[in-house]
Amino acid sequence: MSRGEITLTIQRVQSKWAKTKVMLKSDYLRQYMPDTKLFSHSSLKSMLLEYGMIYVKPINGTFGNGVIRVERTFVPSIGYRYQLEQKILFFSSIDSLYRRLASQIKNRRYIVQKGIHLLRHQKRRFDIRVMVQKNLNNKWEATGIIGRLAHPKKIVTNYHSGGTPMSIEMLMSDHTTSSELAAFKNKLRKLSLNIAHHLQATYPNIKEIGVDIAVDLKLHPWILEVNTYPDPFIFRKLNDQSVFHKIYRYAKAYGRFKKRSNHP
Repeated sequence: MSRGEITLTIQRVQSKWAKTKVMLKSDYLRQYMPDTKLFSHSSLKSMLLEYGMIYVKPINGTFGNGVIRVERTFVPSIGYRYQLEQKILFFSSIDSLYRRLASQIKNRRYIVQKGIHLLRHQKRRFDIRVMVQKNLNNKWEATGIIGRLAHPKKIVTNYHSGGTPMSIEMLMSDHTTSSELAAFKNKLRKLSLNIAHHLQATYPNIKEIGVDIAVDLKLHPWILEVNTYPDPFIFRKLNDQSVFHKIYRYAKAYGRFKKRSNHP
């Protein structure tokens, strides 16, 4: 398709659960997806027993808002630790924990996701955002990779929640050699491009995705979330400004910034 034929209709898919169900149909993607279920008393109990640590997330949330980390505790006593932003609570039973979560969630739909113990940089958790876009030839291209270092007192890495965007080279320097990192980045690009192609089969008008990837202690990548309207401006934080300029150029071509032409 030529440049003049690019469709300027951009599809946004907000439901984490809907995107998860689509990706689970892929044998390739399934190996990179943490166990995820709709929130209920039974899913909360079974997943805490199996994994010890989980995240409870709003299906339609953005910027990490409303994400709750729950984990089993054994010291000073057996129970459950609940953290929402910087608020930490302890519960002695699954029933009291569930009642608190239910009152927090109210009538909104949430999912329960297996918790991944993230790699750390200077004792702070981090994850990785991969930007994938339709390029000027209307082909999917992985245009940027950036790390997101969590605020020391928070459980999410999002920039809007106090996270710090940083180069993946800096964040992974204690965990990989330069050659290992190059191979790992290629793996992330391949994974993210596969996600884009797979989602497009169900959502044909998506033009960009931001793939949030957790990396565990064995350097296995896990797909935490896929955003169909990702923030491109965190890539301005990289020293290499060519990454942001390409992202912006592609986004402008498919109509993302029709009302924001004042940006470079």
